[in-house]
Amino acid sequence: QEEKKQLTLKVEELERKLETTSAQNIEFLQVIAKREESIHQCQLRLEEKTRECRSLAHQLETAIEDAKRQVEQTRERAASKERAAQSKMLDLETQLSRNKTELNQLRRSKDDAERQYESHLQDLKDRLEQSESTNRSMQNYVQFLKSSYNNVF
Repeated sequence: QEEKKQLTLKVEELERKLETTSAQNIEFLQVIAKREESIHQCQLRLEEKTRECRSLAHQLETAIEDAKRQVEQTRERAASKERAAQSKMLDLETQLSRNKTELNQLRRSKDDAERQYESHLQDLKDRLEQSESTNRSMQNYVQFLKSSYNNVF
């Protein structure tokens, strides 16, 4: 009987330990379930963040390509404008050179015309002076003739 009592006590003690262990097992299972749910939620968030990162990476690549294309277009426009400006500058320099040449020719023509005019003017002055001299001589001769005729008559 004593043995039975001790065995009963041991069985009761083991049953209490089993209940405690079962309770701990249930707690552990609840903690594990919560952790698994937390892990599952974290995995879902990770997948969502991964998709978001891929989307953002794609948007970034698209933006970089657009920026590169815009930079290239801007470079091409700038190069085109520079070529046009250089071409216009060469045209203007050519036109300036032609205008300078034409101006020099006009100046030479003007100087030549002035020299011819001066020469012609001097020639006319000389002829006028000669004509006046001849005119005075003739007037003196006429005067002489008048005096002579007056003296004769």
